[in-house]
Amino acid sequence: MYNSEAALETAKVRVGLVGTGYAAKLRAEALLSDERTNLVAIAGHQPENTAAFAQEYQTQALTSWEKLVEREDIDLVVIATINRDHGAIARAALSQGKHVIVEYPLSVDVTEAEALIALAKAKNKLLHVEHIELLGGLHQALKQNIEKIGDVFYVAYTTINPQHPAPRKWTYNHEFFGFPLIGALSRLHRLTDLFGKVFTVNCHQRYWEIEKDYYQTCFCDSQLCFDNGLLAQVVYGKGETLWQPERKFEVHGEKGGLIFDGNAGVLIQSGETTPIEVGTRRGLFAKDTTMVLDHLFDGSPLYVTPESSLYTLQVADAAQRAAQTGLTISMRDSFD
Repeated sequence: MYNSEAALETAKVRVGLVGTGYAAKLRAEALLSDERTNLVAIAGHQPENTAAFAQEYQTQALTSWEKLVEREDIDLVVIATINRDHGAIARAALSQGKHVIVEYPLSVDVTEAEALIALAKAKNKLLHVEHIELLGGLHQALKQNIEKIGDVFYVAYTTINPQHPAPRKWTYNHEFFGFPLIGALSRLHRLTDLFGKVFTVNCHQRYWEIEKDYYQTCFCDSQLCFDNGLLAQVVYGKGETLWQPERKFEVHGEKGGLIFDGNAGVLIQSGETTPIEVGTRRGLFAKDTTMVLDHLFDGSPLYVTPESSLYTLQVADAAQRAAQTGLTISMRDSFD
């Protein structure tokens, strides 16, 4: 499947990790617990955090991701850092002949993401874009129950996260995080995975900010019309100007509805309401990591393709252009 590697023949994949945040810590724990991997080095933005991370996870600290991807003793690069840098690191790693795992989004730029997929194929290397929302309990419960409600005609997906005060961190930085529905691509990817191709996109977006680079609040409301006639509304917001947390997913069909509010789910049909068990979100990074290693060693299929992530990124890009122009964006006009 991929060009042969000495490391695979000796049952060890030598891994370099970029990032020191929450996702990086979960990746490091997953890698250390799998006997098929050796965590060779870590690179982060802040030297003190990188050194502490390296000590905790028994690996070598490097001063830059550029040095990490150039090392000949690394077979696989795991990218778990700010969204802005995903594309550049993935391109450098693939160019150096490394396999790549990257947290979504693959890039904040659609054209760059397309080029990265082509580069991975040309190099015969794995490019895996993590989308653990597809492995989680909510998504699995949706897939298991959606046939019970007949033809779906409307979906509403809302995630609101008030923060008082808003943190001055990269997820509130325009450049580092990207357009909200690109940075939070999973909100759209749940929908494209369940319902297929999108026909048109509308979007309204607003920031509250007192300085150029960082904002205190973002609020994004997007409407997607799918090829099958389904209408979906996606609301994403975070920060100081929001007051009530909400994480709700509603699916309305001709024979019933599925309502997931937080970690609780119900199936509503004529005359009855049935609780739905929603599995935990814990352990998903470890599951994703294991599946990637199984794919590398045994060729077992992965749960998501970079092409499906790219398509959702195209939808998110259309939402960004709709927000900027006030126009309805046709996906066929954009990418056919």
